[in-house]
Amino acid sequence: MRVMVLALVALLGACATGGGGAEDATSGPSPFPVQRGAAERPPEETSQNAPPEGAAGGGIDFGHWRSADPAVYAPAFQSQIRQRFANQTNGELRASLEANGFRCEDERRLDCRIEIMERQCAFDWYVVLERGAREPVAGFEQMCLGANR
Repeated sequence: MRVMVLALVALLGACATGGGGAEDATSGPSPFPVQRGAAERPPEETSQNAPPEGAAGGGIDFGHWRSADPAVYAPAFQSQIRQRFANQTNGELRASLEANGFRCEDERRLDCRIEIMERQCAFDWYVVLERGAREPVAGFEQMCLGANR
């Protein structure tokens, strides 16, 4: 008896909706129109050039970064940046970093980076100056896929 009641309810529900999924011509256009090709293009990948080993054209000495131990290289890089850019304005710091190959954004803080991929390793140099801060924070990170680099 329960099966027959459930079958009857299902049959009545199908009749009330106009059948088995066919779109009724009187229902009008879909409230979700299809607009193929209207999405914006994704941002283009713009790869940065690797900094030189040694001094860059803008004067920052990147040293032998390919063979450097990040635990030693990162603090040395930060010391160099802090000494070189002590007491500079955001504009001066940004211009100098961009001359050395960094890409900078200046919204809530000045954030400049060089991010490259070489062989199976990602290298990231960054210099960040918070609003109202006196010294920039600089660093270097390296992440390699696999055990060997």
